[in-house]
Amino acid sequence: LMPKRLTISPHLTIDELEQGYRQAKTVTERSHYQILWLLAKGNKSEEVAAVTGYSRSWIYELVRSYNHLGNEALGDLRRHNRGALPKLDDVQQAHLLQGIRGVAPDGGLWNGRKVADYLSQVLGKPVSRQQGWKYLKQMEFRLRVRSPQHQHSDEHEQEVWKKKLRDEVNRVQMQYHDADVEIWCQDQHRIGLQPVMGRVWVELGETAIARVNWKREWLWLYAFVQPHSGETYWWLLPYVNTELFNRVLKDKA
Repeated sequence: LMPKRLTISPHLTIDELEQGYRQAKTVTERSHYQILWLLAKGNKSEEVAAVTGYSRSWIYELVRSYNHLGNEALGDLRRHNRGALPKLDDVQQAHLLQGIRGVAPDGGLWNGRKVADYLSQVLGKPVSRQQGWKYLKQMEFRLRVRSPQHQHSDEHEQEVWKKKLRDEVNRVQMQYHDADVEIWCQDQHRIGLQPVMGRVWVELGETAIARVNWKREWLWLYAFVQPHSGETYWWLLPYVNTELFNRVLKDKA
């Protein structure tokens, strides 16, 4: 069967379709005008599909819409959408934002489900967890891993300690005018390897056994970090003792 030529309603002339194709501002609009222009010139749908990359069924749908609506059917039709109306007014959104900045009603952390529960109570109708998650995103909240903080930490005591540290640094700097006084943090950590058993194929009912002589190898990491710049300095040593630690400090200094 020969592909038939589609009939294009004369909403626009061939020249106007070509002009629309040449002057289109979006890719979608340009493709629509190109398809209709080629069809209006007498090209078969199969030829137009080969040139534009669109399927023949989609081209038929475009022609059907154009014949019915004219050039209103061309381009991205989503531009006519009004968009979903907000479910919360400005006051309700402000209350929600204030609530999210605090603790959730159950004393835990906010998530999409808890926001949805809150919205359900405010609006008097069910709200999905997905909608709650969208409100979190809309209010520019982001998922982040929390920095650990000791439950007995005291912010006032921390500020007092920081002030004492600054005073001590200034005192040392005044005592040694020609020295560059810096603050470094140091810690050591044991790292090591131990055998890992891999899986093997055995017959049904058999127990896989590996003869091993367990050995562990350890190393100690001596690490320093400069909080202000992020600069690091470290040693890997086979064990820990006062002599080695003093050698590390001497080398660091």
